[in-house]
Amino acid sequence: MPVPGSGDRLLHGYVATGQDRAAQWEAVYSIAPRTKAPVVREFVDDDGEVQRSLELACWGLYPAWAKDKGPRPINARLETIATNGMFRGPFSSGRAIVPMTGYYEWVEADDGGKDPYFIHHPDGQLLHAAGLTSARKAEDGDGWDVTFTIVTREARDASGEVHDRMPVFLTEDAVADWLVPGKLEPEQKDPLLAQLDQVSTTMAAELVTVPVDRQVNNVRTLDRTDPSLIAPLDAD
Repeated sequence: MPVPGSGDRLLHGYVATGQDRAAQWEAVYSIAPRTKAPVVREFVDDDGEVQRSLELACWGLYPAWAKDKGPRPINARLETIATNGMFRGPFSSGRAIVPMTGYYEWVEADDGGKDPYFIHHPDGQLLHAAGLTSARKAEDGDGWDVTFTIVTREARDASGEVHDRMPVFLTEDAVADWLVPGKLEPEQKDPLLAQLDQVSTTMAAELVTVPVDRQVNNVRTLDRTDPSLIAPLDAD
């Protein structure tokens, strides 16, 4: 999951305020589970005004009620986020956007290895992935630790060439509806899910898939700040 661009760019693009660490974010071209990435959330401030925040959250949902050694899912299926016990709370009141310019999928190769592919918008546009968040008190008692998972759906078009699932990407118009703060009423859930299905189908049709170098496979030697990670293999 690459997130190129600085924290300042993300703050400007989402018209958000940010924590110091989020504002200092630098471009990263490979984000692994259990590591931190920017997420965008909305909240109501003390004056009753809706505000957007950019903050760093750990990839792998870890609700406050979950056991220490329990699962920390990195993905949540769109088809069950309203009913699955792990996700229905965050879906109701912890919705977020996970900014990215694309994502990786892997295909088994004839030599026994795995060939990586980068799926993205052909113009390099920033993609708005639907995410779910949860927060728990930090172990040191100072503030909150936020975790997140990415909502996925059945793959469409270019994404389906290499994998059967893909992130749910939202249009800019749908971002505002997804981020509305507060707890969803029961009658709001189905319309929101239907909107996600519709707009993510539209977004999927715009994506392209390109093979990239296997250097992204080696987490020990990987330079996550190297933009060549997302360069097509056939690029000059």
